Amino acid sequence: MEYLLWLAIALVAYGLIPPLTSVVTTAVPPAVALFLSTAVFLTLTFGVLLVTGTADPAYATTPAAGYVYVAGLFLAVGILAYYSALEAGPVSVVVPIYGLFIVGSSVVGIAVLGEELTGTRATGIAVAVLAIYLAASGDR
Repeated sequence: MEYLLWLAIALVAYGLIPPLTSVVTTAVPPAVALFLSTAVFLTLTFGVLLVTGTADPAYATTPAAGYVYVAGLFLAVGILAYYSALEAGPVSVVVPIYGLFIVGSSVVGIAVLGEELTGTRATGIAVAVLAIYLAASGDR
């Protein structure tokens, strides 16, 4: 159950990123905001690696590292696009639509990774799409 504490921390931390990014990108370009936030991220992550003793450079050349580099590329493109969307649109619309990545990841897990598609999972994915649609559409 330790993961629940980590999830609570992640929920609070991630929940504060979009409003802060929306405010910041009114003063600086999204790429600058991403660069600065990434510098903070890398500094803190390096500290965690040192403290936990996991800063072994050999990890950078393992067969799995290739997947990490590709994931990093997707992360960079996705976050830069997200920051640009937050600069251009309202947080209350951008964040729910961005949240569709959860549905996309679930579908990839099922279609590519062979995870089981149960009735409950299919219903959850459908309800998530509906919730995101309703949250993003507002009272038009």
